[in-house]
Amino acid sequence: MATPEIVTGSFARFGWSLWPPNSLRIVDWNIERGQQLHGIMDFLGSANADILILQEVDLNARRTHRLNIAATIARKLEMNYAFGREFEELVQGSKNSPAYHGQATLSKWPILNPRLIRFSKQSHFWQPHWFVPKIEPFQERLGGRIALVAEINVAGRKLVTYNLHLESRGTDGVRISQLGEVLSDATCYDAECRVIAAGDLNLDASRQAVALAVAKAGFQDAVRASHTPTTPARGLFEVGRQIDWAFIRGPMRASSGQVHGSVNASDHYPISFMLNG
Repeated sequence: MATPEIVTGSFARFGWSLWPPNSLRIVDWNIERGQQLHGIMDFLGSANADILILQEVDLNARRTHRLNIAATIARKLEMNYAFGREFEELVQGSKNSPAYHGQATLSKWPILNPRLIRFSKQSHFWQPHWFVPKIEPFQERLGGRIALVAEINVAGRKLVTYNLHLESRGTDGVRISQLGEVLSDATCYDAECRVIAAGDLNLDASRQAVALAVAKAGFQDAVRASHTPTTPARGLFEVGRQIDWAFIRGPMRASSGQVHGSVNASDHYPISFMLNG
């Protein structure tokens, strides 16, 4: 039976708050499907974040013990969650028990109106082909890259989050087109609306063309960790890359941006910042 494109759950403790807090702690992280779940939850528990923006999150996949990874983390940390389906992972499930992969946004506050942007420009690299063996290394998939959009009600104040995972295959042109769809969609919210756009962009957003597009749309770099890799080096001749980013727009400012380069529970490092105002 197919899983809905968006799955939600509520595990946050109920509590009244008449005023929004002065600051929120945000963590963004590609968790590599949740394969090192204990290490992931150890870091996220210690981070004590108000909002988590996670990419590469499994649901019912063989490699992650058929768990709903988003729900498992949300239940442990007592948070609400919304999971958006990016791909059906054909090798990780079966006809009667399909497996999925996508993005999850978790919050200590209510999550409202989650929706997907399924990008119009996609790589066809992941689509199944008759000549490709049906084995795990080939990762045959149905679906396509998405942004998971959610409105978070922080004590009566709306905060919009865009959780991004841009294409890892193909050219930067595909990725820039996908980012452009997000920036265009964000224009539906007025300038006074607080917006976060964060995730695994699979490109260096400090490059001039990308940075100009982001700035023109009114967004600012929330982490400001210039030239700090967000992925570890692989081998002697490959350096880490700075491909995980977070941007903010609206009447607020970011502080205490950090790349957590000592956390080894994924093939990406978490990034975090405080949101003030």
